[in-house]
This record gives sequence, C-alpha cells and structure tokens, in this order.
Amino acid sequence: MSLIICRALVKTYRMGEMEVHALRGVSLKIDAGELVAVMGASGSGKSTLMNILGCLDIPTRGTYALDGIDISTLSGGRLAEIRNSKIGFVFQSFNLIARTTARENVQLPLFYRGLPSREQKALALRALARVGLADRERHHPAQLSGGQQQRVAIARALVTNPPIILADEPTGNLDSQASQEIMGTLTALNAEGITIILVTHEPDVARYARRIIMMKDGVILSDRRNEGVAVAQTVPSEAGV
Repeated sequence: MSLIICRALVKTYRMGEMEVHALRGVSLKIDAGELVAVMGASGSGKSTLMNILGCLDIPTRGTYALDGIDISTLSGGRLAEIRNSKIGFVFQSFNLIARTTARENVQLPLFYRGLPSREQKALALRALARVGLADRERHHPAQLSGGQQQRVAIARALVTNPPIILADEPTGNLDSQASQEIMGTLTALNAEGITIILVTHEPDVARYARRIIMMKDGVILSDRRNEGVAVAQTVPSEAGV
C-alpha cells in the first residue's frame, strides 16, 4: 500500500475579496522508501503541497491519506500528533537555537515528548552519529559551518525515528560542496528505508531523486522517474562543509 495517497487536492486561500487557488486538483501516490523531488517556480503550489503532506495545513477539498489515516478530517491536535510521530522536517534556514549545543538542538523534539533526559541524550547522540557529527555534540550553531548546521537539523528530524522526512530547499543556503554532502546524507538515509520528499528549484539537487514531480500553477505538469540518478558523497567530512 502507498504511504501517501492524495486525491484531487484543492487549496484555496482568501486574500480580502480575492481567492488564490494554490492547488487545483492534485493527485499523487508516494510509496514507502521513495526519494521524490518536487520542483516548480515560485507560486507553482509546491510549498502548499508540502505543507499539506507535512500535516501543517489541510486541503480545501480532496483527500490526503498518510499511512492509511485520512488527514483531511483531523483536528489540529491530532495533526500535531501525526507530525510528531511520522514526519521529520528539514528547512532551508536550519532553524537551530543559537544558544544551545548541537546535541541540545537535536534533543528538542524528545524534550517535548517528555522522555527522560538520559534517553534524550542517548538518542540525540545516535542521531548525530548517523549524520557524521558525533564529535560536534558540544558545538553551538555559530561554531559550525552551514553544511554542519544543516546536518544537525537533519539529525533533529531523525531523532524521533520518523518514516518520512520532508526537506524544504535543504541546500538553498549552501555552496555546491556542502549541497553535495547534504544530498549524500539524505540519499544514505533513503537507502536505509526512510521516505524522503524534498522541495527544490535546483535541478542539480533534484537529480539525486529517483522521481521528479514538476508543478506549475497548482497542478502537476509531469511526474517522471529519473533514470540518471546522481551519486553524492555519502560520508560527511569531519573537516566540515
């Protein structure tokens, strides 16, 4: 069974007397273990689709089933529970807390779950090790390069062991070397069975995906398999990106 099933998603926003049609009947299925890139220009609907897939918003019409659960009918509290248990988020701006260490940033989702501090620390260290930053646990964000900060953000997304990671322009603030290492980290995680869905406007990033969805004006223009999947660096350099 597909992990994600969207049928005829419509999302309409009202701005004063105007209606903005962000999604116009989007249907798609994503199976567990896929690595999918969603592309499109600004205003294409890709961010709106990502927000719905991430249970941050609900469609105006249509249905979205995540792992067999109809998301379209859930309350805000239930949506939060689904987000916390099934989805890890990675953003372009990293969203790290400056005054806390890498480990403490990664622990944050576990703190909100109320886990004992010893368990929080152990799980955070394990997540940092998975992205090649076990020796940076005591560093603050200002002491890390952009690529390292994004790997801390990926570790934070991983720490709750979600089946899905949604990455919104994960390389948007990084140079080409750092971008390749971040994509190496994400593709390695995908190889472990985690479903990765990333929003990007960069063809060089999308080429790491096995499937590329192109959007325009709230609809899917194309949904194709990528036959020439790029190979990224899968071992982050400890010298830092």
